[in-house]
Amino acid sequence: MKEKIEKVIKKIEESDKIDADKKPLIIEKIKEWKEEDDAISEVILKLENWWMEVEPIFAEMGLV
Repeated sequence: MKEKIEKVIKKIEESDKIDADKKPLIIEKIKEWKEEDDAISEVILKLENWWMEVEPIFAEMGLV
């Protein structure tokens, strides 16, 4: 699971859809959660919910 979180952090760093000023804050929070085993589940759930919202947009643009 921690490997997946590292992938998420990398994607956030590489993303041009996330404001550059917010990236360090998001990554910092994810790294805090990474240290908390219970929080890992929470992060996954939030990311899955977020993906369910944005996946149709990416699909419509042909990116998925």
